[in-house]
Amino acid sequence: MIECKQLSVSYNNQVVALKDIDFVLEGPTITGIIGPNGAGKSTLLKAILSVIPHKGATLIDGQPSEKVLSSIAYVEQKSAIDFTFPITVKECVSLGTYPAVGLFKRLKKKNWQDVAHALEQVGLSDYSNRQISELSGGQFQRVLVARCLVQQAEYIFLDEPFVGIDSVSEGIIMQTLQQLKAEGKTILIVHHDLGRVEQYFDQVILLNKQLIAAGKTRETFCKRNLIHAYGETIFIGQDAESAFQSGPFQEKLRNTEQAM
Repeated sequence: MIECKQLSVSYNNQVVALKDIDFVLEGPTITGIIGPNGAGKSTLLKAILSVIPHKGATLIDGQPSEKVLSSIAYVEQKSAIDFTFPITVKECVSLGTYPAVGLFKRLKKKNWQDVAHALEQVGLSDYSNRQISELSGGQFQRVLVARCLVQQAEYIFLDEPFVGIDSVSEGIIMQTLQQLKAEGKTILIVHHDLGRVEQYFDQVILLNKQLIAAGKTRETFCKRNLIHAYGETIFIGQDAESAFQSGPFQEKLRNTEQAM
């Protein structure tokens, strides 16, 4: 269970990034964190991890999150990661073993077997000895997910994992995450493609510096809440129309509009 109580984040004590965020998230689940640019989506993940200063409480299974970080696997945005670093794919994935094994300790045969299995799950067994700099953006994102797999964390936080990757990699990642959810994991994903929300997430957290809504996707991902978060212009223009082509979403808009 993840709990945020009156969570607030300000930069330079002036710029409000998040204000008075309250929600309780029970797993297993794949939950999408959505909202416009600058809404505080990535900030929310970092605050829960206690890697940035914040006010309020963030609890994981009833304990302050900073005390249970070993139970969380975190993948930040690819743009913040140096994938030109001279390290092989299997070595990169093996970094996920360090919370359990410890830094600078030799990995055992079982650890490397776990690495090999994780690479098999994301379809990259044949790439294990390649430098990560040789991978495509989608392949590298799959490596980062494999690193989460070997960590065997109960909570997985992913920040914009589908930006700039191919459809094959996106499908493999989602299939892997669905399997992790089936194993009892709780997964939070910062996400921007609204057209995929209903397909990918069973719950959503909708932000715009404040909490707009949180709950089951079929109840929370509706026109009223989206307008509250993004403004009326979200439904105006070709770009907005193309973002909501799915039949279920259009039907929801019609039903919600009739109820308003």
